[in-house]
Amino acid sequence: MEKPNQTSPLVGFILLGLSAHPKLEKTFFVLILLTYVVILLGNGVLILVTILDSRLHTPMYFFLGNLSFLDICYTTSSVPLVLDSFLTPQKTISFSPCAVQMCLSFSMAGTECVLLGMMAFDRYVAICNPLRYSVVMSKAVSVPMAAGSWAVGGVASLVHTSLVIQLPFCGANVINHFTCEILAVLKLACADISINVISMEVTNVIFLGVPVLFISVSYVFIIATILRIPSAEGKKKAFSTCSAHLTVVIIFYGTLFFMYGKPKSKDSQGADKEDLSDKLIPLFYGVVTPMLNPIIYSLRNKDVKAAVRNLVSQKYLRR
Repeated sequence: MEKPNQTSPLVGFILLGLSAHPKLEKTFFVLILLTYVVILLGNGVLILVTILDSRLHTPMYFFLGNLSFLDICYTTSSVPLVLDSFLTPQKTISFSPCAVQMCLSFSMAGTECVLLGMMAFDRYVAICNPLRYSVVMSKAVSVPMAAGSWAVGGVASLVHTSLVIQLPFCGANVINHFTCEILAVLKLACADISINVISMEVTNVIFLGVPVLFISVSYVFIIATILRIPSAEGKKKAFSTCSAHLTVVIIFYGTLFFMYGKPKSKDSQGADKEDLSDKLIPLFYGVVTPMLNPIIYSLRNKDVKAAVRNLVSQKYLRR
């Protein structure tokens, strides 16, 4: 028999997903679909109240609106593809849509890393320098900060995507993932990917290391300031203004570090379980975290809860 041409370029990929666990596919389809609906509704309501309620026209809620819009964009860039893979027996995707999905997902994830750092700075100024808050975090400052977060994430994504699409892909075209996750795609390249690996490591430092360090230092000053507040009520009020952001940061970065920092299993049985967890953990990161964000902010924030109640009551009165 004639050997297949190992240097011919691929025109598409097969997304493996949960093909090895067909019994789980329908269950996960229902769970992810319901989660996606909650993400759209929850984050959509947050965006509406931050726009419509004048009491929420502050930098904190401006950043929160950006975070909610970001979560909708991020999940929309990948969840429809995941849901489709659960229903179709032939889980194929052509090269161009794969590159677009990879670019969008990477861009949204990078933007969220930077945006959470910007939100930490906002909380730092609000608690440590409250008298200068309106000056330091004016509209002329907060808007470029948010726009910069989107721009940095987008540029980094374009750089990495352009590096990936220039690689030759030959032989196996099976992506062992739900989506065109950049690390899973790089494994299929039949060329030296050292430049990609180095650029990914630099990006990890910029988008993971720097924001985490910045957020940690910000909260050291925030906690030190809160502890110096004499009244217990004052401490509680100050901490309540940043507890929601801190919770989101812990969930977001905790999932990322667990996903990329856990040790690899050496035995075959452990490798199979690890293979499944390597897919499910990013799935958790991609859908559960965006679902939790509006819940956390609405439960821990009196202004948001009041704005939501006001929005609902206005709609009820109009009827």
